[in-house]
Amino acid sequence: MLLNNPSIRLLFAGQALYWSCAMIGITLTSLVGLQLAPLNALATLPLALMVLGNLMAVQPLSLFMQRHGRRPGLMLGAGCGVAGGLLCALGVWLGDFILFCLGALPIGAYQASAMYYRFAALEAVGEAHKGRATAYVVGGGVCAALLAPSLSLWSRDALDAPFVGAYLMIAALALVGLLLMSRLREGQAPSPARASLVATRALLARPLVRAALATTAVGHGLMILVMNATPLAMKFCGLPLESSAEVIRWHMLGMFLPAFVAGPLVDRLGSRRVALLGSLILLGSAAIALAGLQPAHFLASSFLLGVGWNLMLVAGTTLLGEGHSAEERGQAQAMMEFGNSLVAACGSFASGALIAGIGWDAVNLGMLPLLALALLMLLPVRRRLAAE
Repeated sequence: MLLNNPSIRLLFAGQALYWSCAMIGITLTSLVGLQLAPLNALATLPLALMVLGNLMAVQPLSLFMQRHGRRPGLMLGAGCGVAGGLLCALGVWLGDFILFCLGALPIGAYQASAMYYRFAALEAVGEAHKGRATAYVVGGGVCAALLAPSLSLWSRDALDAPFVGAYLMIAALALVGLLLMSRLREGQAPSPARASLVATRALLARPLVRAALATTAVGHGLMILVMNATPLAMKFCGLPLESSAEVIRWHMLGMFLPAFVAGPLVDRLGSRRVALLGSLILLGSAAIALAGLQPAHFLASSFLLGVGWNLMLVAGTTLLGEGHSAEERGQAQAMMEFGNSLVAACGSFASGALIAGIGWDAVNLGMLPLLALALLMLLPVRRRLAAE
């Protein structure tokens, strides 16, 4: 599919470019914030503003694409990445914390647009290959997981002013993404349904839609929460920074490598069974984390955390596609991405406080009721399938 379908190939490459930008930003932004902020407590404000930019852009972008098509919407998102990278680079060059923070907002909008790449993949293939198309596009992150850490270290010191090169690199990668999205093929966009509270209620009244939203939101929220808490937990355990870096690297590989298996699994077994498998793998991740505090425990649990996230994201995305009409596409997808962004924001802000307040074991035990909620939301869908 990657070789024969130009749209999937472009979206795969766009995903790799986005995640490379994201990893550079995640690695360096808090360090730059600490350097520029007037107070140490404000060091993570630029990261928080990236999350805010994502939340602000996710629904308008979806509705824009519903009216005007994928290509202009995804080009607009990548253009925001270019603008954000340039603003952040200028802020670092001038030592201006406010300008650096302003640049974080459009980078968040770029993140919001990149989350729609997998939905664009659904529209580029036939019904029998939707799971595979979704998963292969998500799998573009493998390239970023392998290349972005080295790229981040090189670009950080590429210019005389430290860190300026890294944000110019973000702008350059986003520009390449914009050029790729300009070549994306798409058919005629369906007539947009009018966004309204009534339409939202109609979508939420469907068990299939509720199950899809719960599957991705729970998987994404737990992944962000535990991923952000892991380096802190390892630091509290006295483990070296090198161990944390290796754990995060394997976590990223766990997030993206399974995509090449998850897609065929969804097409063969169905979205519901793959979502169940993802939930069980997340349970396994929590069990290993609770079993010990050695580097091997952190590495194995983080790898499985990434695998479970991947399966639940791919399964939930394809499940959502079964629950709405073409006219409802923009609103349904915006609901999913807003929910994912909201739980990601909560997980990002809560992880440090939870680790410091209730500890690593309690964070992992807290996964259980949320996974149970996702499974309960899937049950009505499974019963309906059996009845059919």
